[in-house]
Amino acid sequence: MGTKAKKAMKKNMKMASSKQPSQGADFLPLEGGPARQIAEQKPLENTSTVLHVSRIPHGFYEKEMEGYFGQFGTIKRLRVARNKKTGKSRHFGYIEFESPEVAKIVADTMHNYLLFEHLLQVHVVPPEHVHSRLWRGFSYRHKPLDYVQIERKRHDKERTLEEHKKLVERILKHDQKRRKRIEAAGIDFECPEIMGNIQPAPKKIKFDD
Repeated sequence: MGTKAKKAMKKNMKMASSKQPSQGADFLPLEGGPARQIAEQKPLENTSTVLHVSRIPHGFYEKEMEGYFGQFGTIKRLRVARNKKTGKSRHFGYIEFESPEVAKIVADTMHNYLLFEHLLQVHVVPPEHVHSRLWRGFSYRHKPLDYVQIERKRHDKERTLEEHKKLVERILKHDQKRRKRIEAAGIDFECPEIMGNIQPAPKKIKFDD
């Protein structure tokens, strides 16, 4: 290639680079046929059957919840969170249905539903967020504590002389505070005297028949 040809080729290259590329430039297709179209990813279907229910009103417990939510579909398991010491409701719980479609319908229908002046909060729990020990030890037949029996045993238990003295001191202390409050209120009232030398009750003697 001569000198003149080289100069002409360089000149043509400069002119080609200075020009803007055309908007409708055609490109050769890649080898291997037409390009594949990427399939649209569909959202994952709901497979969760567990619902978290909060703001449960007083008196709306396992039996009542089973009868009420059972109208939507078959309930597999149900649990109300309770205090381990007193057995009282903590006002939230979990319900597991057999069908995920029913669980979603219940969540959509009962969320923010006004029940006994409480707005129920119902949410679907994703399967990966369901704790493995969620249903451990659950029972439909919860037996509430008999507080009358517990208080009766505490009141009637046999006390030692030292325990009895502390009991009497506590009663006298409360009585003094009550007297001061009555005097501060300007009420003319003569409070009955409490004997400080109260002796413990004698133990019951059992006689053979």
